[in-house]
Amino acid sequence: MEKRILILGAGGQIGTELVQSLREVYGQDQVIASDLKVPEHTEGPFVALDATDGAAVRKTIEDGKVDQVYLLAAMLSATAEKLPRKGWDLNMDSLFICLELAKEGLIRKLYWPSSIAAFGPTTPKMGTPQHTIAEPTTVYGISKFAGERWCAWYHHNHGVDVRSLRYPGLISYTAPPGGGTTDYAVDIFHQARKKGHYTSFLRSDTLLPMMYMPDAIRATMELMEAPAEQIKQRGSYNLAAFSFSPESLAQEIKKHLPDFTIDYAPDFRQAIADSWPQVINDEAARSDWHWAHRYDLEAMVADMLAHIK
Repeated sequence: MEKRILILGAGGQIGTELVQSLREVYGQDQVIASDLKVPEHTEGPFVALDATDGAAVRKTIEDGKVDQVYLLAAMLSATAEKLPRKGWDLNMDSLFICLELAKEGLIRKLYWPSSIAAFGPTTPKMGTPQHTIAEPTTVYGISKFAGERWCAWYHHNHGVDVRSLRYPGLISYTAPPGGGTTDYAVDIFHQARKKGHYTSFLRSDTLLPMMYMPDAIRATMELMEAPAEQIKQRGSYNLAAFSFSPESLAQEIKKHLPDFTIDYAPDFRQAIADSWPQVINDEAARSDWHWAHRYDLEAMVADMLAHIK
């Protein structure tokens, strides 16, 4: 069966690369990108679309004969703390719209990303298991935790084929930081090239789970391609690659740029980071649909610096 794919929130950090990867696999015209703002350059189908406008989303799906939707529209952790109601409305309304359309049968397969932000300060920080205490303390985390439970509910009660990953911090050279607490791990590379110095908004020893974007994109596509019977977790899957602190990342960068320096000025994002896990256990994803990461810290740093000039 030929796939027709719609990506909501295609202009963000994940969407930018996911659109390109999906088009390489399924064909440029089979993947419709959408976002609030029309980008300056588009190489395939694009629709200006508000993911919280149910009528417009429905029309786009019907007109485009779409059968798969990737819902990436969201307000990230640091931004949502400043705009809590707006963050909640965007993150939840867009999900309900898509779950209802999937319940009707308009969407055959739905992807919605969760995050390590769904966990909280009472969650075990080392080797965080698939099933554990989740008491998120941020607006973003609360919306992700609630969204996971709604995804599971729609699957169990209405047979909706919804799939999800709890992303760690994601690192990419193609899109600028988007308002997340882990975004220091993107900005540090740009500042290292531009100024040779970076001021971190997290403490030097703040250990967080991270992943290089090519692995995250591949994990997303592999999850969506896996046979339905292999998908045992209908809330969201833990996903992991490696964990590091600002200090250990800086030391790895210094191997390539010996004059690079870093200092630390923790701000409100430190409390957010302190509430999250440090090392994730993703055995469920590795056993259910054979997930395996390819990039470690050393390979990621080398590739980032090769692309950022």
